Amino acid sequence: MPDFLTEISSQTEINFLGSLTTVITAFALGILVSLTYMKTYSKGQHSKNFMLALVMVPSIIAIIILLVGSNIARAFSLAGAFSIIRFRSTPGDPKDIAYVFFAMAAGLACGTGLLSYAIMFTILLCLFMVILCKINFGNNNESLKILKIVIPEDLDYHGIFDDIFDRYTTNIELITVKTTNLGTLYELVYEIVIKDSSNEKKFIDALRCRNGNLNISLSMKPETKDKF
Repeated sequence: MPDFLTEISSQTEINFLGSLTTVITAFALGILVSLTYMKTYSKGQHSKNFMLALVMVPSIIAIIILLVGSNIARAFSLAGAFSIIRFRSTPGDPKDIAYVFFAMAAGLACGTGLLSYAIMFTILLCLFMVILCKINFGNNNESLKILKIVIPEDLDYHGIFDDIFDRYTTNIELITVKTTNLGTLYELVYEIVIKDSSNEKKFIDALRCRNGNLNISLSMKPETKDKF
């Protein structure tokens, strides 16, 4: 066999047992990352698809690194293949994006053969994430709520509730004004932060006296459902 063919053949050889160990390790680390995400998730029900993605991403990255190796031509071929893929997703939560990079880093470490480092760093980062979640790190202890007030069409809403807001809230922002009931009523939508949640009833009663006892609703600001 010519020398250049022998060189190409040696470049394309992949150790089967080593590759199998790498992929299995990456898969196990993906499961660990996914379990950590579920443990630290605090927005209700998490996405099953996102969980599966976190499990598979390390294995996929590890396989890509194994296939590319040090072959420059193969690297360019894979880059061209991935460039034609169009990813469709909504902007995710920064925490979710961090977990995606976390999973990618675990797969990258496995693919380059640094299995012991991949295991060590993954366990450490998972432990850090659980600790940060347990101590509620970054929580500002303020609940942003949505306040909806219905007022008559002849009532000027500019400054009409300012004294009540100053008494019961720390932050207030008018985000929407719209007409309802064929234009005979206005609905005002505010984002607010209440000083003391125990005073919510007094707050609503004060607003009712000002808006003629029309509808008032106070609710938590809904979280945006993030998709991967």
